[in-house]
Amino acid sequence: MFGEYSLSELASIFAMQGFSGLILFSVFVLMALGLAIIYGQMGVINMAHGEFMILGAYVTYLVSRAFGQLPHALFNVYFPVAMVAAFLVAGALGAFVEWALIRRLYKRPLDTLLATWGLSLILQQLYRTIFGAREVGVTMPEWMMGSLKLTDAIEVPVNGVLVMGIAVAISIAVGVMMYRSSWGRQVRAVVQNRTMAGAVGIDTGRTDRLTFAVGCGIAGVAGSAFTMIGSTGPSSGQLYIVDTFLVVVFGGAASLLGTIASAFTISQAQSILEFFLSGSMAKVLTLLSVVVILMLRPQGLFALKLRK
Repeated sequence: MFGEYSLSELASIFAMQGFSGLILFSVFVLMALGLAIIYGQMGVINMAHGEFMILGAYVTYLVSRAFGQLPHALFNVYFPVAMVAAFLVAGALGAFVEWALIRRLYKRPLDTLLATWGLSLILQQLYRTIFGAREVGVTMPEWMMGSLKLTDAIEVPVNGVLVMGIAVAISIAVGVMMYRSSWGRQVRAVVQNRTMAGAVGIDTGRTDRLTFAVGCGIAGVAGSAFTMIGSTGPSSGQLYIVDTFLVVVFGGAASLLGTIASAFTISQAQSILEFFLSGSMAKVLTLLSVVVILMLRPQGLFALKLRK
């Protein structure tokens, strides 16, 4: 597999594929952080998580279209506005879904899975009705286009660097929220002992709704970032939902650090293997490796330790 390449060519290949893997890692992290909050902290299997991502992508598309009617200088700053709008719209829909559907299904994981799977089909059809079946794309501002030349053989796209920056910023923000804020302490208290958390005055229902909304909002930000590296269609979210669940389970369902480590491992493995093998074979080998590791360590890479 490597014999037909020289050492310098292999170094360039690994560098380029490694960077491509970092872009995929960034999308995985943004998707998986929201899912880790919803699934890891609340135990809800949200099969519609990919559709919340695509909602963020469509919001970004609409904002780009709206800013396209404005002067050029204003169009160049539409993307930060679109990210905030994607977070708020996806988060608001998440809060409504938790209130109308999810809160009635806690402690019933199979029912939650079926209900959110049905929700995903409804949202896909809704997107298809509103935006059409064809994929749409956004026009990127000039400052997000082009590439950075690192060496004669290695160039990295500016939008890829921006996606990674967004992933780092969101990861830090989620870590601060979960471990340094009063909301994060309430979430962890509800996770460890819901009855006792309610007894000491924590509004568990409000905490659940806000947690679900934040998780869905982060998925919306993932969709906004996704528009920079791919086109958006009604069923695009389904391409990432299995990988995202895999990332969360492999890293440890309630561990944010495990989610990040798992996303990095899986994305790099897929990116490098895809160059030397077909895309399907790369995914098969990656999945087999993860399954074997989970057989040996079912709790994932980083397990949440609870005092018994």
